[in-house]
Amino acid sequence: MRQVFITRHGAPEVLEVREATDPEPGEGHVRIRVCAAGVNFADILARLGLYPDAPKPPVVIGYEVAGYIDAVGPGVAHRHEGSRVMALTRFGGYADRVVVPAAFTFPVPARLTEAEAAAVPVNYLTAVLALYRLANISAGETVLIHGAAGGVGVAATQLARLRRAIIIGTASANKHEALRTFGVDHAIDYRDADVAAEVRRFTNDRGVDVVLDPLGGKSFQTSYDLLAPASGERRNWWRVGRVVMQLPSFKPLSLMNRNRGVLGLNLGHLWDQRRRLSAAMDMLLQEFDSERLRPVVARTFPLERAADAHRFMQERANIGKVVLTMS
Repeated sequence: MRQVFITRHGAPEVLEVREATDPEPGEGHVRIRVCAAGVNFADILARLGLYPDAPKPPVVIGYEVAGYIDAVGPGVAHRHEGSRVMALTRFGGYADRVVVPAAFTFPVPARLTEAEAAAVPVNYLTAVLALYRLANISAGETVLIHGAAGGVGVAATQLARLRRAIIIGTASANKHEALRTFGVDHAIDYRDADVAAEVRRFTNDRGVDVVLDPLGGKSFQTSYDLLAPASGERRNWWRVGRVVMQLPSFKPLSLMNRNRGVLGLNLGHLWDQRRRLSAAMDMLLQEFDSERLRPVVARTFPLERAADAHRFMQERANIGKVVLTMS
């Protein structure tokens, strides 16, 4: 099989395709012949050496794939060879064969292509858990989505629209027309506009009910202040330290007095919450089957061009998901 390794921390050129023996599924696992693999910002952070959960190089990264089961391990009754599935992989996804727990495989809706299916697990599970479980958004509430043109941002926009929320999204100006087609009511150019001032103008100075902020750093403080009452290619440690210093601190009494809440979500740390993830995915699959949700794939790259895929994503050129294909 072919795999993309992070050989060392650094620029996209450190990604290298290597050959390896096909893995065999053990108890409760299946092997997938991968057709497409999702690219996530966590992969870029891992390549740069800034993702604490990633193993040290050399390592194969990748959190999600779509393809066909071609081998089934002992103890698996609900999955069979030939089944078309998408799966959470938690590393190892940049490969044309992966072995995963059968419980983390999900049937692919017939209307989705392999590339679209690979765009679902991480982005849509992250968005639905954040907006529906943690924030519990409802009709008429105003949601601010930072990075609304990214994979998580597009998924969050679609899900917020299903709840009939009012959506404000940030993105560069050339992406605003696309955002509006996805359901964003008010698009803000984060590069040239004063995001806080624009949000307050659009909400008549009230602020927003929910903020989804996958960007981090200094934007956290702006995001918190806007709540209404109830990158270069290489590491830059100075920049990392500055971002950490800009993170706001939250005091419980202040949160109570202002009727605000701050919630964090790391999908990778829910690996043992299989029942919760399966329930969320079952709901998503119903929405995909009814065509109320549809993944947006910005661009696909062959596995051998994983470095180009990383570069494309770091340049923020994407509207939607970046996906690697095996053909």
